[in-house]
Amino acid sequence: MTKVKICGLTTPQEAEWVSKAGADYAGMVLFFSKSKRNISVEYAEKIMELLTPQIQKVAVVVSPDILQIKEIQEAGFDIIQIHGQVLPEVVESLKIPFFRAFNVENMQEWEIYENEPKCIGYVFDAVEPGSGKTFEWGRIPCLPENGKPWLLAGGLSPENVEMAVNVLHPYGVDVSSGVEKSSGRGKDPEKIKAFVQAVHHEK
Repeated sequence: MTKVKICGLTTPQEAEWVSKAGADYAGMVLFFSKSKRNISVEYAEKIMELLTPQIQKVAVVVSPDILQIKEIQEAGFDIIQIHGQVLPEVVESLKIPFFRAFNVENMQEWEIYENEPKCIGYVFDAVEPGSGKTFEWGRIPCLPENGKPWLLAGGLSPENVEMAVNVLHPYGVDVSSGVEKSSGRGKDPEKIKAFVQAVHHEK
């Protein structure tokens, strides 16, 4: 069954909605002040307390340094999703696995991480992560069938995710803005529920 990652949680209540909907991963943006979804590690810990045990907790970061990685690992995250630059010393310091996130400009670099044991999968996103913009799915590289799993992100919503799953057959799908309120401030519980149901072909 296709995995579902709801990203950009900003309140404990959203953790309850994500848990109730049956998502597999919950992402929180850290150390990235440019994002409206950016929260502190301390607040992320409060959000994680309300996630069900089966949900994997993902710290979403951009070009992190070793000190940030240390904070994330001490907070109890299960996975780190790294956008931007990935420094060798950062990978060396990792004690938990990571998703390597790519956008349409560097997707072909996936092969660099195919033999990195700490990298457990890829996230293919639009040029601006979290922007809600889609990209040409034809630009996704041709990955080996027995290679690492990958998640599709970028402009997904309850209206188009079922088609994306049927066409691309990703390991998982990743949504943030597509399940937000029309005001763009916070998540919408009904959209979260509808997104998960669409992925799992539930009515």
